[in-house]
Amino acid sequence: MSNKTSSADRIREKKKLFLAREQKIIDAALELFLKQSIDSVTVSKIAAVAGIGKGTVYKHFLTKNEILARIMLDYERNITNCLAAGIVKAEEGDPGAAAKGYFEARLERPELDRLVQQLEARLIDSPDIADQINELHRTRRSNEESLSELMNGLIGEGILEDVPPHFHYLACWALAQGAVELCFNASWNYRTDTKELMDFITNIGVTMGNRGQYRSPDKKAKTGTVPNTKAKPKK
Repeated sequence: MSNKTSSADRIREKKKLFLAREQKIIDAALELFLKQSIDSVTVSKIAAVAGIGKGTVYKHFLTKNEILARIMLDYERNITNCLAAGIVKAEEGDPGAAAKGYFEARLERPELDRLVQQLEARLIDSPDIADQINELHRTRRSNEESLSELMNGLIGEGILEDVPPHFHYLACWALAQGAVELCFNASWNYRTDTKELMDFITNIGVTMGNRGQYRSPDKKAKTGTVPNTKAKPKK
């Protein structure tokens, strides 16, 4: 019995060390990709920063693309976890929690978000990581289903505007996307208050789409609330 326990302990410890080393590789790769271009980072450079042999890297990842895909999936899983926690809070009475979780996940490190977008554009049709790309899409579809259910509930309660649910979460995506681009726009990225700006945008995103902020053209026509654009005569 003790021999079996000892053997199980050794297996667990070996697995723990394997996963720790794998994470070390990912951390080293991410450090390099955030500083250098994707093409200039090689497996040899990643191994050197991780402090392990190049051959050891290949025990974990068969290709550089697999490392890139892992970075992308890890990032998407973090967004998913933040969304899931926000949805729970929203169901408990904090309607803006899901949006807040989403914005915080994406805007905490704009440089990482931008890198992941570049990776996705690069890897989307790579046959060697088709399984990882499919997993990425499945994760997003699952998030979309959860968000649609939440949005429908908040619309029914009169908290959000009565529009198709995807209007709400795609508007959040668009705002986050613009915020990330803003951080790297040559005309605006000289500012030193980026963190405060991202917090401000997050707060806007949390209340964006609340009931009373929007009237569709049809509703305006029916209710007679189309704004009068004619200039008022001067007194």
